[in-house]
Amino acid sequence: MTTERAVNIVMIEDDEGHARLIEKNIRRAGISNTVHHFLDGTSALHFLYEDPNGPVHNGPSLILLDLNLPDMSGTDILARIKAENSPLKRAPVVVLTTTDDKVEIQRCYDLGCNVYITKPVNYESFADAIKQLGLFLSVIQVPDPEAS
Repeated sequence: MTTERAVNIVMIEDDEGHARLIEKNIRRAGISNTVHHFLDGTSALHFLYEDPNGPVHNGPSLILLDLNLPDMSGTDILARIKAENSPLKRAPVVVLTTTDDKVEIQRCYDLGCNVYITKPVNYESFADAIKQLGLFLSVIQVPDPEAS
C-alpha cells in the first residue's frame, strides 16, 4: 500500500449533459480518479480552497473548467487558481468551453491554463489530453504535508 495521495479531478461545468459526457470520456481514457463536479464557481472555489477534502488541504488536483458559469466567469476562477500567491497555482487546468474566440483562448493561456478545448469537444483529443495529464500527474511526487 502506497502513501501516495490520489489526484482529485475537479470539474466546474454548469451543463449536466456536458458534465456526463466529460466524465464518461475520463473513464474511457482509463482514469478512475474521483471526479468532484460543481455547477457553479462559488461552490467550486469553496471546495478548492476551504473544504477539508479539497485540493488545498488534500491535494493534488486536475481542474476541468468551463468559462461560462451562472455566477462568475471561468477566467476569474482561472486567474485566482493561477495567482502568484495561490496554493493551487501549479495545479493543471483544462479549459473546456464553447468559446473559440482567439483573444479568449490567448487570455486563458496567458493566465496559465494547460490545455484549452472547445466544445463540442473532439472527445478523442480530449481523452488524449486527459491521459497525458494523467501520466504527468502520476509521475509528480506529491510532498506529504505530514513529512515536513
